[in-house]
Amino acid sequence: MSPAIHHVRPNARRGAFRTIADAVRAADTDDEIRIAAGEYPERLLIDRAVTLVAEDGPGTVRLTSIAPGLPVLEVSASATLSGLTVLGADPSRPLVLVTAGTAELRECDLAGGRVEAVRAASLRITRSVIREAELAGVHADTSGELWLTGTLVTNVDGTGVVVSGTATAHLTDSTVRSVSGSGTRVRGEATAVIRRCVVESAGRNGLLVEEQASVVLDECRVKDAAAEAVRVLGSAPRAEDDGGGGVRITGGEVTGAGAAGILAAGTGDVLVSACSVRDSGAAGVSADGSARLELVDCRINGSGACGVMVRGAARAVVTDTTVRGAEGNGILVGERAEVRVTGGTVRETAFSAVHVGGEATAELVALRVADTPEHGIAAAERGRLTLEDCQAADCGLSGLHLDGYAVATVDNMTVRRGRNGVTAQSRGEVRVRDVRITDVERAGLTCGPDSAPEFTDCRVSGAGTAGVVVAEKAAPTLRDCAVSGTEGSGLVVARDADPTVLRLTVKDTGKNGLFVGEGAKGRYEECVLSATAYPAVHVAAGARPVLRDLLVTDTAEDLSVDEGAEPEVTGCAARDVKKPVWPAPGTSATGSGEAAGTARVAVAGPQGTVSGTAEAGDAEQDVPEENLDDLLTELGVLVGLERVKNDVSSLVKLMQMVRRREEAGLAAPPLSRHLVFAGNPGTGKTTVARLYGRILAAVGLLARGHLVEADRSSLVGEYVGHTGPKTQRVFEEAMGGVLFIDEAYSLTPAAGSNDFGHEAIATLVKLMEDHRDSVVVIVAGYPDEMEHFIDSNPGLASRFSRTLLFEDYDTPELVNIVEHHAERHQYRLTASAREALIAYFEETPRGERFGNGRTARQTFQAMTERQAYRVAEMAAPDESDLITLRPQDLPEWP
Repeated sequence: MSPAIHHVRPNARRGAFRTIADAVRAADTDDEIRIAAGEYPERLLIDRAVTLVAEDGPGTVRLTSIAPGLPVLEVSASATLSGLTVLGADPSRPLVLVTAGTAELRECDLAGGRVEAVRAASLRITRSVIREAELAGVHADTSGELWLTGTLVTNVDGTGVVVSGTATAHLTDSTVRSVSGSGTRVRGEATAVIRRCVVESAGRNGLLVEEQASVVLDECRVKDAAAEAVRVLGSAPRAEDDGGGGVRITGGEVTGAGAAGILAAGTGDVLVSACSVRDSGAAGVSADGSARLELVDCRINGSGACGVMVRGAARAVVTDTTVRGAEGNGILVGERAEVRVTGGTVRETAFSAVHVGGEATAELVALRVADTPEHGIAAAERGRLTLEDCQAADCGLSGLHLDGYAVATVDNMTVRRGRNGVTAQSRGEVRVRDVRITDVERAGLTCGPDSAPEFTDCRVSGAGTAGVVVAEKAAPTLRDCAVSGTEGSGLVVARDADPTVLRLTVKDTGKNGLFVGEGAKGRYEECVLSATAYPAVHVAAGARPVLRDLLVTDTAEDLSVDEGAEPEVTGCAARDVKKPVWPAPGTSATGSGEAAGTARVAVAGPQGTVSGTAEAGDAEQDVPEENLDDLLTELGVLVGLERVKNDVSSLVKLMQMVRRREEAGLAAPPLSRHLVFAGNPGTGKTTVARLYGRILAAVGLLARGHLVEADRSSLVGEYVGHTGPKTQRVFEEAMGGVLFIDEAYSLTPAAGSNDFGHEAIATLVKLMEDHRDSVVVIVAGYPDEMEHFIDSNPGLASRFSRTLLFEDYDTPELVNIVEHHAERHQYRLTASAREALIAYFEETPRGERFGNGRTARQTFQAMTERQAYRVAEMAAPDESDLITLRPQDLPEWP
């Protein structure tokens, strides 16, 4: 028997029911009840599977309350209601109550009370409006399911949607707006999957998750919540097998929260990926308690406090995430928290970009920080910090700052510009390896009072006051470090300091190479100091340094000693020094009381006196011109880069022809010497650029051939009128040489932005035209991005007509690079080690983070460290053991 159709018409005399209740009582299962337009004051009980339809469309049937305090509509069966308007008299009570079965509401307008499902009932609400309720708009306290699709919940004096008990909720393409409480609240053991929904203007949280609840938030927008946009107090862990459980936020955006954008404060797991968090009143993303937070590929902008804050005993993993414009720290790790950050950028923060304090632990890998008035990365109190392959630029204080009793291990870091490079004031264990510091206003490396950091293979160039400063009572160790181009001294040692300095190289300083202050001590062995404007070594009164096997070259004076100083000198030598105290290499001292062995030296003479007519620039002026054949040979021995070598050789021949024509009085052909270097990181672009400048100088087409490196932050200003002068200053530094602009495509701003990158490009184009014979400009970066960059300005396309492609190194070339480093450092690989190295590089992933030559160098460093640990366990290693690298010295598979 097919379902029947019943009609409801209030004024009908025959063939129709006058009330909806009468029609429901008369209907059988699956019957349809069609209701004519009008107002129906009824309390409706639906206990069978029927369908109620507004015959003339949504909004034409109004079902109103006749019993305040009781639901207008109570459903205990799988019924469907379509197009009805249901109006309650008490907003604090249920308007629609579902106690059993599955009730489906389609295109309904529900006002004056909440819609509630209890016990084991389920509820489907589609393309409807729920409004003017108190306590909650929708409440699913059930073991059944809730579906909310294309629905608006608004004007609720309480929470928009509550999911509790063991309910499972599916919210899709719906909006919760203008509620005094939280937008959506999920608690108990409930589960909610929320997709493409909007929560805006919530009086408390946009989304609140409590107890054992689990939530998936996919491509949603949470706007203008008065408290946190997303607040997680729950304890549900994320299942390892299927990724279920916990809270997962994917895509979408969180904007304008009055407090934190996302807060994880329970004990459960919170995963946030590809999400934008903007303009929060407090932290962008915060983890506290024992929460486990994971951020992947997120963008956190304009936070009122820290961008990412992790405290308590929380743990966080942050991957490829950008933090920008935070009013506090970019990333703050405190108390006993643990954080691992891989990739990503932190910039334009009001406080230090990254701060680790308390007893927290942070591991930072391939992170870039920039543009902060304070420190780039800082660790204080008893924080523990591990850095690998990180960069800091344009920091108002230090690129890396260590204080208190912080423990730090640093491997491969770059610091560019800012006040200081690395400041190690911590009394905890600090080990710093392979740090490159350029163009800082004050000191490159600073060792604070009573500190004892270890620096290995660090490079400082272009520091202002000094390359390295050792404060009072500090006892650092410096191994295989280098300082060049400082305005002040290379290494400055303060009173009562006792450093150990091994194989330090100091060159081109504005004052002394080594300044040992009053009462200072220290051991300085096998150091090379050259081209210093003041005496290469100065020992102040009361100082007692041990100077062993030092070599001073190309300067006016090797040593000056104040009265009362007692340096212990052994095996020191001077070469090409105008007023030497020490003998030339290979000879012994005579006539001044200094023996060939150890001697106490006391030579009177004021610090800084340069005798004769020598001036600070003499050392550079006396350097002979480089030979073109030698430079081409130096290019030829570089591993790989065959196409680049051929291109450069062809350019040299062309340049030589141009030079000969000019010398013969003939007009030079139109020729652009500016180049595009296109290739991935670590493929030798900077090395070749430096050689190219020296080659052009040898050909006679550049005056000096020096290299000036720049990037976007060097050229682009922060306000109107700042970019032009900034770009011009950098260009002027490169006059007579090569201006190398890395990641040049970053100068091209996004469409429609007010970025000053275009102004920098325009300034460069004009300067290249005005000084076409004085500067060569090389722009470098990824191949595809460089093509777009050149196309962004017609002036660029006409001036950069030649591109040199730097291809990735293949496995044999990577092995050759390792072998080259081994030869330079007096190691050798066994045949089996070489075979293992080939297999290692074959298995190394060649993704975006593959470093080419840098990867090869890091592999060699890891092999030498593992070899050192292995040999240290031998009872009596011989010389062969000390220099041989074996298969077991290879690092773990990448």
